[in-house]
Amino acid sequence: MTELLLASNNEHKHAEFVRLFPGVRIVRPREIGVSFDFAEDGASFLANALGKARALLGIAHRPVIGDDSGLCVAALAGEPGVRSSRYGSDGMRKLETPERNALLLSRLAGAADRRAFFVCCLVLAIDGERFIAVQETVHGEIAHAPRGANGFGYDPLFLLPDRGLTIAELPDAEKDLVSHRGRAARRLRAMMDGMT
Repeated sequence: MTELLLASNNEHKHAEFVRLFPGVRIVRPREIGVSFDFAEDGASFLANALGKARALLGIAHRPVIGDDSGLCVAALAGEPGVRSSRYGSDGMRKLETPERNALLLSRLAGAADRRAFFVCCLVLAIDGERFIAVQETVHGEIAHAPRGANGFGYDPLFLLPDRGLTIAELPDAEKDLVSHRGRAARRLRAMMDGMT
């Protein structure tokens, strides 16, 4: 496949997918004149990624990649989980990233257990009958304060203990090697390459 429609208009995700799928044109819905906003109300990352891929495939009728990612924190019983992008929001107003990160840190105040993992589920919808799903994780800890500027979402809080750095402190090439999305993209790309 030389072109994939990404079921997201998120600039940061788009930039990552462009890096993670060299040789494949990654297109956002708005680039083809499609207004796309999917309600992430599934009970799992797979349900949300599949829902996005199916919904956009039904509109655009071309191969689509759906992504659902999130952060799961041990001391918070897996929260924010599938609600990561809406964490702390009350339905009236969605919290901005700095507010969500501050809320997470406040809920972990004094917690000794700071273990966490990122999840990324990718679903490639080839047509209405063929789908490929992969899910990958990366384990780490929640830092005591945000660090780094090369990332988005919870990246400045997600510490990789073996490196002593947050994901947001890593250069793109290293981030793409170790991140949940990078791992999932490599697996999906290998499966796509095996199809031809």
